[in-house]
Amino acid sequence: MDYFFMLEEVLLTKRPEEKIEKFNIFYEKFLNNELKFNNEHIACELIEPSYESFLDIVKPTALPKIKNFNTDEGKKYLLHTILHIEYSAIDLALDAALRFKNKPEQYYKDWLEVADDEVRHFLMLEKLLLELGGKYGDFPVHKNLFEAMQETPEFLRRMAAVPRYLEANGLDQNPKIMEKLKSNNDPFNRKILAVLDIILEEEVDHVTKGDVWYKYACDQENMPYEETYLKVIEEVFPGSTKRKMDLNFEARKKAGFSCDELKFLSKKQDCN
Repeated sequence: MDYFFMLEEVLLTKRPEEKIEKFNIFYEKFLNNELKFNNEHIACELIEPSYESFLDIVKPTALPKIKNFNTDEGKKYLLHTILHIEYSAIDLALDAALRFKNKPEQYYKDWLEVADDEVRHFLMLEKLLLELGGKYGDFPVHKNLFEAMQETPEFLRRMAAVPRYLEANGLDQNPKIMEKLKSNNDPFNRKILAVLDIILEEEVDHVTKGDVWYKYACDQENMPYEETYLKVIEEVFPGSTKRKMDLNFEARKKAGFSCDELKFLSKKQDCN
């Protein structure tokens, strides 16, 4: 059985429950060393988001802000928003493990581990949403993460823009959401907090993996880490290097960001 052929089928599957079932079968075979790598295989790519058939996709500016955590409707919207990020992240991890050929075995191991984590995050959040009587598809969503995937078909750009920018932004936003949940400290919000705490810890590892492979890509092309990173994210996300970013310094340091990068992005004089 071919690794790329099987993984392509997983990525192109549209319904979450079916995608997760196929991934689990594929991942078990991968872990048991039952798959061969045919680097000549040309995989099909997602032309449209895998969730297009069952979600209402709108522009990000059309989505309401997440602000009310003390009503069931507010909790459902929060959970649905994060759930969609995690489902999109499954496809991003699968695409990274499929698109780029002739990489070290550890590369594929790392991104399938990320996909496995994202699947688990999705299921934990979906369980909470179901407890409130909601389901994935109850609210409109944006396709920013899918568009980032489309805009970064090159290995170095993908490693810079997705794990080292988008997922790193999640390290900044997660604690802010957790603080708001703590201010509405009811039993269900404590359940959400427990899940977000797990996600935050594991997302640090995801960004760390991205940092490792970003630097690997830079080394292959003899490119400087920091200058190249800033150039790439400004190209993919215009204005991203100009604005002052409110960063989770501790988490980003653990994930491999340098002090100089943190000072530049935060527009601060130190990185403590």
